[in-house]
Amino acid sequence: MTKIQIPGPEVFDEMLHGDGARAHYQAYLDWLQKTPDASLEQKRLEADTLFRRFGITFNVYGEEEGTERLIPFDLIPRAIPHSEWVQLELGLRQRVTALNRFLHDIYHDQDILRAGIIPAEQVLTNQQFQVAMMGVDLPGETYAHITGVDLIRASDGEYYVLEDNLRTPSGVSYMLENRKMMMRLFPELFLAQSVAPVEHYPNLLLDTLQCASEADSPCVVVLTPGRYNSAFFEHAFLAQQMGVPLVEGADLFVRNSCVYMRTTTGPRQVHVIYRRIDDAFLDPLAFNPDSMLGVPGLLSAYRDGNVVLANALGTGVADDKSIYPYVPDMIRFYLDETPILNNVPTWLCRKEDDLAYVLENLQQLVVKEVHGAGGYGMLIGPKASRGEIEHFRQLLKQNPSNYIAQPTLCLSTCPTMVEEGIAPRHIDLRPFVLTGREIRMVPGGLTRVALREGSLVVNSSQGGGTKDTWVLEGAPC
Repeated sequence: MTKIQIPGPEVFDEMLHGDGARAHYQAYLDWLQKTPDASLEQKRLEADTLFRRFGITFNVYGEEEGTERLIPFDLIPRAIPHSEWVQLELGLRQRVTALNRFLHDIYHDQDILRAGIIPAEQVLTNQQFQVAMMGVDLPGETYAHITGVDLIRASDGEYYVLEDNLRTPSGVSYMLENRKMMMRLFPELFLAQSVAPVEHYPNLLLDTLQCASEADSPCVVVLTPGRYNSAFFEHAFLAQQMGVPLVEGADLFVRNSCVYMRTTTGPRQVHVIYRRIDDAFLDPLAFNPDSMLGVPGLLSAYRDGNVVLANALGTGVADDKSIYPYVPDMIRFYLDETPILNNVPTWLCRKEDDLAYVLENLQQLVVKEVHGAGGYGMLIGPKASRGEIEHFRQLLKQNPSNYIAQPTLCLSTCPTMVEEGIAPRHIDLRPFVLTGREIRMVPGGLTRVALREGSLVVNSSQGGGTKDTWVLEGAPC
């Protein structure tokens, strides 16, 4: 019989509550406790072998021993009851709608800035703000076609938005592959419970991209920086799943303000580019002149409305960590609604009073770079050494506007297979929201798990793993 370590009373565990399981997890826990440890270990080894055989890896920059890694996959799913997901979906729709309204506004009338809701200099001097997008009208006024919203559940049992990812959000391929792996390894679990499907995501994504163009039969491509990019597996995977070409910058060219793809049968016009390249590298004529990744003249074709970029240029200003604290204000301003999903309380170190508080309480706070990603450039005060705290103190004093700070929330846990057996590990959740003629998403998302005991950093680049995410549509059979 499989033994499970019981989490401490100070955390919210997704599966266990008191002496037993939460109602939506009971059937799974009954199965798990009857399953021999040796059987689970055999399944884990089988999953590792299959992931490696299928090439489901990510690249790590700056490591001498090799760049490709498997993202550790945990066999114990994270389950969400249907009623809970319904509320999350409402909050995600509301949030992404407001973010798209904000992006259209700041590149047009700038009503929210003139109203003083957000300091103008915080937007207009932001390095992600693209002056080239001023006055550019986009189909459906959609800037973020694909959004990944990072959610955490704190010890109070409530969900909070930790981060919005609007530039080139990644991870959906692992969500899909995790589900395929679980269905392959444990088909009996899916027969016993009604788990909402996610495998139709590529069809939803393709439809979203096609609908973004006014062409009769739009040609969609996925633009990748190349095989050495950390998310190249995902680029290739999504192109294959959608049945569209995977291209690099050299495969495309601009003629008469239209974008074309080189093919063996001659040039073919491209109408939609699902780009996985940052703004600065998209067009060497307009941005970084040294870029070998982009397409010369792409900005001109884009501004003329002859090609759609998903996501749009300049979306990064809306997922900057210094703009994040204002998203609830955006919801109230544009939608006249109360935010359904709350932010994590945040101190903006560019503000004198906030900075003073942060400097005085560094040992209790999480400090992040406003442009940071992947778990880099951050301080987790309660787990930091005195030297690390003092180092960040100097960084904050030198450039306070480059940082925000948040309380150290205790992320919820979920039982996870580790060397010690099955033990609680901290997790988050990244649902993916598609915006086109309507807002759509598949139930669930990518659950990331911090595999080191006590760690709150779930990023794969920092040693985190992933789990399958189940939204249970009904009671177990």
